[in-house]
Amino acid sequence: MLPSHTLSLTITRHWLDLYETIWKPEYFPKWVSQLGEAPLQAEGSYWKAKGTDGALKVRFSGHNTYGVMDYWIDNGFGKEIYMPMRIVPNQEGAQVLLTHFRQPLTSDEKFQQELALLEQNLQRLYQRVTACS
Repeated sequence: MLPSHTLSLTITRHWLDLYETIWKPEYFPKWVSQLGEAPLQAEGSYWKAKGTDGALKVRFSGHNTYGVMDYWIDNGFGKEIYMPMRIVPNQEGAQVLLTHFRQPLTSDEKFQQELALLEQNLQRLYQRVTACS
């Protein structure tokens, strides 16, 4: 089992409205900095990105009624990194949950840096979706 940490963000916006706004793969580069700023290019079941650390392939869970926004990142080293993400109701608002699994051989320092980057990404998401609500 891999150790993990779940980040959480509260957004004062109806959860289904939030989900419908951000679930599409095309929306992810607007807040996930690792995907770069160029639009994603669809290729079969994957999307290609020019990420900050080079070329990436990303898979996304399909549209659903449960608020599931899981994605898998393949950085070309033969292993996908699974990123489970959920949008869940929180009374009139929404809770965004993003779980990050610590990969084998990742140091404590590197894992903390990854979590800090994910937290920054969630703050970018917050700024983007609260500016347009």
